[in-house]
Amino acid sequence: MAESAASERGDPRERDELRSDSVRSTDASAGISPPALAIEGVSKRFSGGDESVLAVDDVSLTVERGSIVGLLGPNGAGKTTLIKCALGIVLPDAGSVRVFGTDVGDGRRAAYADVDAMLEGARNDYWRLTVRENLRYFATISGVDPNSVAGRHDRLLDRLDLTEKADTPVRELSRGMKQKVSLASVLAGGAELVFLDEPTLGLDVESSRTLRRELRRLVREEGITIVVSSHDMAVIEDVCDRVVMMADGRIVADDTVAALLSGTERDVLRVGSADIDDAVVATLRERFDVRAVETGVDAGDPTAVEVAAAGDALYDLMDALREAGVTVEEIGTVHPELEDVFVDLTGMEPGGSGTARGEQAGADSRGRSP
Repeated sequence: MAESAASERGDPRERDELRSDSVRSTDASAGISPPALAIEGVSKRFSGGDESVLAVDDVSLTVERGSIVGLLGPNGAGKTTLIKCALGIVLPDAGSVRVFGTDVGDGRRAAYADVDAMLEGARNDYWRLTVRENLRYFATISGVDPNSVAGRHDRLLDRLDLTEKADTPVRELSRGMKQKVSLASVLAGGAELVFLDEPTLGLDVESSRTLRRELRRLVREEGITIVVSSHDMAVIEDVCDRVVMMADGRIVADDTVAALLSGTERDVLRVGSADIDDAVVATLRERFDVRAVETGVDAGDPTAVEVAAAGDALYDLMDALREAGVTVEEIGTVHPELEDVFVDLTGMEPGGSGTARGEQAGADSRGRSP
């Protein structure tokens, strides 16, 4: 995890005391445990030279225990700065961060006793150490006796397909393998709240699926809480209970994947016909919200047009096509993917650049270097 948090943990006995303090922060009168993460009104501005950029603008966010929350946003949206504020790597200018009920400003050691993070991929691990040595090392700095969690390490190695490489120095592994070692190292100490930044970076399709299965298992069977920041929509859509989208330092959407997808599911119609030419498309663009045009590969192939049309607009669209002499050959509802919702809400492609907001102006990652 970030050095600023990992160094707060102390030895195992002291860590147990910190856990007890955290448990005591539970609202006993209501019998309800506090959320894993509560961010309230956090803002962060970076200044450099004559410029000043507002990276995070009055953001509030709650992450319940035992859930997986996805954090999405174009480059420069403020998501990395927000994560670093949550981890104590970057100090916010305003607002508060509470981890398992403990205010970070009042008790950093207690707040971060059960938190870990993987930031910037394979830079998290020591390349000269073997895979297993990395797991033991990071369990130790988390305040855990590595011998007491040896079985956990064996299971992680097995489930992430790293068993055969357990005694291999990390520097000899492929980029994808290094990424999986980074994830295993984060989970080695048994943290209860984990932040993952681009966890599938460099992984092939099968390795990505393996990682997704493991994340779901960890939440289902061990009850850990995970915050995932990724441009891989398949990962977010597949594993997350909830998605938080950011743009220009603010949250623009916060809901379940199903709710985000259903919001526009019946609003976009796909119409195909060989009669649709450039003139017809131009006419449609003048009168309707044309979302996409897909031209046939060969002469005579139908051209498909996707139009945002619901209610009376649907009938107007059919009338316009009839007036243009178009015989509709195919028609159907477009079922949007999460990426479509993301583009609609942020105006950016995943991985694209948003407004420059000093996303890289904060501190570096976890504090680990090879």
